[in-house]
Amino acid sequence: MTTPTSRRTLLGALLAGGALAAAPSLPRSGHQARSPRTAGEGARGIATLFLGTYTSTTPGGTGIGVAAYDPAAGTIAGRTVVTGVENPSFLAPHPTGATLYAVDEQQRGGVTAVALAADGTFRVLATRDTGGAGPAHLSVHPGGKWLFSANYTSGSVAVHPLAADGTPGERTDLVAHTTPAPGPGQDGPHAHQVITAPGGHILAVDLGNDTVYTYRLDEDRGTLEQLSYAALRPGAGPRSLTFHPGGRYAYLACEVDNTVVVCGYDPATGVLTPGAPQSTGTGSGTSYPAQLLVTGDGRFAYLANRGHNSLTRYAVEDGGATLRLLDTVPVGGDFPRHIAFSPDGSLLLAANQKSGTVTVFRVDGESGTLESVGTPFAAPAAVCVLPL
Repeated sequence: MTTPTSRRTLLGALLAGGALAAAPSLPRSGHQARSPRTAGEGARGIATLFLGTYTSTTPGGTGIGVAAYDPAAGTIAGRTVVTGVENPSFLAPHPTGATLYAVDEQQRGGVTAVALAADGTFRVLATRDTGGAGPAHLSVHPGGKWLFSANYTSGSVAVHPLAADGTPGERTDLVAHTTPAPGPGQDGPHAHQVITAPGGHILAVDLGNDTVYTYRLDEDRGTLEQLSYAALRPGAGPRSLTFHPGGRYAYLACEVDNTVVVCGYDPATGVLTPGAPQSTGTGSGTSYPAQLLVTGDGRFAYLANRGHNSLTRYAVEDGGATLRLLDTVPVGGDFPRHIAFSPDGSLLLAANQKSGTVTVFRVDGESGTLESVGTPFAAPAAVCVLPL
């Protein structure tokens, strides 16, 4: 299961194309994950890009992809792979930047931890069962001691403890979404996301139940207590929740009915209050909105639309209470499954599953407009993009 890659091998693989001047430095233990800098390069430092993939599809990936990107130019070059992880379709870093976590999205679901050593090597630490099927999302508690995962196929949320070195232990809780009843056309609950919200509550988005659940985490035992849930309109299919930096509002991408929903949020109680569904700007066709991002200053939001193969731009107004649709731009690929900002917010990267590419856009800080930069980067079955 362990597949160490020497720094020399990594550098050679990433620089083979000659498109970038230097290879990435990987996050070091005890440091926050951020754009690594290469000595002498200053603001043009080369950073690391991790890619979640499907290994069971044809064409497909062979593990967690690793590439180098230039935050100034927006170009991506080279690729190596961390093998030993099946269907690592979603990735999340530990707050220290020393460990990377991946879901194993298969019938017997799992979560895998990969150590990112100071010498540039990768090492699979451990894989633990999630107690469910088809985990599609995971996140690390801000305190760094607990790992949450959402089992999509079986509709449940798992909790694992994390050791000091980032290794996950045996599961401490598994919460099934048994109520309310599944939405129209759904065969059961489908947990699609689990995150720590402002104020410390744990929120789980369930596409099958048209519901967002609020939990309290017992930080000593690693167990979840359900406090409340917010029901979306039947058939909405909520997939992904993103918070405004102010912490009082959140935005839901609803996959099934092709809408976004602005939600009020109370950080003290964890109560989420959904508003009315809004347009994604993609017309009447099937689009499957995937995910929203909000800029660090809270002024703009972006939505990835898979069927429409576009990115919708919204102006965020009224302190976060309103999304005003501005425009859509082509994503430059097929089926944008996941989008992410570079750490400084100057770039938006999109993982396009069906075209097997990553496309890059420069974000204008004043207008929020997106400018396509570089050329699409080949990444078979890319479904998650994680720039550090």
